[in-house]
Order: sequence, then structure tokens, then C-alpha cells
Amino acid sequence: MNTLVPIQYYTDLFYHFTLVICLIVFLQSTTSDMGSISNRKGKSALAFVVFILVVFYMGLRPVSSQFGDMVLYNFELKSIMMGNPPKGKVEFLFDALMKFFASIKSPELFFFVCAVLYVLPLYIATKRMFGDYWSYAFLMLIFSFTFWPFGVNGIRNGIAASLFLLAISEPKKIIKYALFVAALLFHKSLVLPLAAYLVSKNIKNVKLYFAFWFLCIPVSLALGSFLESFFLGLGFSDDERLKVYLSDLDQLNEGVELKLGFRWDFIIYSATAVFASWFFIFKKKVEDLVYNNLVATYLLANGFWILIIRANYSNRFAYLSWFMMGIVILYPLLKYQLFKEQHKIVGRIILFYFLLGYLLNVILA
Repeated sequence: MNTLVPIQYYTDLFYHFTLVICLIVFLQSTTSDMGSISNRKGKSALAFVVFILVVFYMGLRPVSSQFGDMVLYNFELKSIMMGNPPKGKVEFLFDALMKFFASIKSPELFFFVCAVLYVLPLYIATKRMFGDYWSYAFLMLIFSFTFWPFGVNGIRNGIAASLFLLAISEPKKIIKYALFVAALLFHKSLVLPLAAYLVSKNIKNVKLYFAFWFLCIPVSLALGSFLESFFLGLGFSDDERLKVYLSDLDQLNEGVELKLGFRWDFIIYSATAVFASWFFIFKKKVEDLVYNNLVATYLLANGFWILIIRANYSNRFAYLSWFMMGIVILYPLLKYQLFKEQHKIVGRIILFYFLLGYLLNVILA
């Protein structure tokens, strides 16, 4: 597929575009009332335009090694089109999606639908969770430094994580758990945040989850690679993909620099959500069961990643918590009046959060 944008600039253009949007949101936060009708309607219109543009820009990207796993999925699609069976993964829904688009010989449409399945659930989930203020949460998710890599490279992970957030926002239990199952059938790694979510629904003392997260750091420092061998010995060793993730193989096109070892920079990045949630729950006394569940899920999933932080493809384990960071950080500010000039604080948080990703993905890349 030809594109008007040279392939070497395709990803950078996305980040420059989102930089402009982020600056607009920030500047407006300094001059407008967050609760005014004009602000809410204006932000909703802006976020909807971003939603449409991102879906088409991401979904119509050319097949290229610039986008990592996209090339592998394209190769598998072509293989199925030639009559070969799929590779036999257990992610039934993703396999079914590939078989369908291989049957109609349309790899391009397959990648477009994947983009829709990645972005649309975020749009629906934020509208359900935040009502008139959905635009801030949606843009916060788009501004995440993992958003683009897991839309164009870790495609199955990204779709599954979006379905997980959609499930959390779903009020009907039957549909909620059907969406959780759908997330697993796109990528079984979502069993980690799902298990964390279910634990948090039954054990509600949020202090325990903060203690667990902090304890994971010295435990990981002390035990090191032993933990990786331990998790491989729990019955996961038949999963070749997990073996690759936990072994010392080349890492390409992951959207971040993946040096092996104890990643203090990644922990500091993760800690921004830990600090924000601690501040809101214990200092601002926010009492919200939905928020507590989100925070506990994040802390458990992120703590597990810290335990195996030296693993190859460490970002893919971290993503099992990072995909909900934006919501964890912003949720109380979109639900409760906590500060006198709250709109300015929201704008500054969004700008800071975006610039962290911009630094990692563009300036230091």
C-alpha cells in the first residue's frame, strides 16, 4: 500500500500530531472552566476527531518492518490464504479473525479492523466511566507512550488490553465477564490483570496492594533471574512465546529501548501511577470502590512485572499494567472536585504524562 507519508516518518508524525493535541488541551486548561458547557463540548469534539484520525492513520498504515509484528501477522495471513493452517495458538478469537480476512483475501482490511478493535473500546469505556469528561481520559490513553507500539506492533496485546478496560466499564455482569473472556481469547497474557482484578474484588484492603508493590522491588533485586526460572517452571514452559520473552534473544521494534537488567527508569515511570493513587486514596481520602479495584489491579500486575523485570521483552509484561496507567492517574480528578483550580492541575498532569512518553519515544529514541 502506498502512503503519502514516507514510512521512516510514519511513527514520528503520530507523536508530533499528539504533541499538538496535548498542547491544545494544556493551553485550554489554563484559560477555561473545566465544567463549562463550552469546554465539555469542545473537548468532546476534539477527542472524537482524534479518535477518527487515529483509527484511520493506524489502520491504514502500510505493511512494513517499521511496525514489528505487523510483518509476521501479514506473513501468516498470506500463508493461510495459500491453504496452510494457522499456527495453532490458543487465542481463538484472534485466530478466527485472521482466518476470516484470509478467506476474503484482505490483509489490509484485517489491519484496519485490528485498529478499530484497539481504539474503539477505549472510546466506549471512557464515555461510560467519565460521562461529560470522557475526552480527558480518552486522550490520556492515546498519549500513553505504549499506545502506538501496542497498536502497530504488539497488536494482539493491545486489542486484549482495550477489551479488558471495556469490560471494567461494563455495568452488566454477564457482558462484563464475556468481555474478559474475549480479552483472554485475543491474548492469554491478560490472565494476569484479570486475576489481579478478581483478587481486588474479594480482598478490599488497598493498603495490602501498596505494600505488595513496594515489597516486590527488594525481592526482585535480591532474587534476580531465579524468579524467571521459577515462573517458567509453573507449567508455562510449553509456551514458546513466553520462553522467548524470558530468555536472552534479540528485541526489535518494541517502541522503547529494551536493555536487559533492573530497569530503574521503568520503575520510576510505573511509580508515577503508584504515587498518584496513593495521594488520592490516603491524602485526599477518595473513597471509590471502582477506583480501588483499578488501583489494586494495577499494583498487582505491575508488581508481578517488577519480579521478572530482567526478562527479555520486559515491556510486554509491563504493558499488562501500563495500559491502565492513564486511568489510574486521572480517575479521581474526573470524578471528584479535589482542588480549587482543578482544570489547570488536570492540564499539567496530562502534559507531564505525555512528555514522559514523548521523551522516551521521540527524543531519546
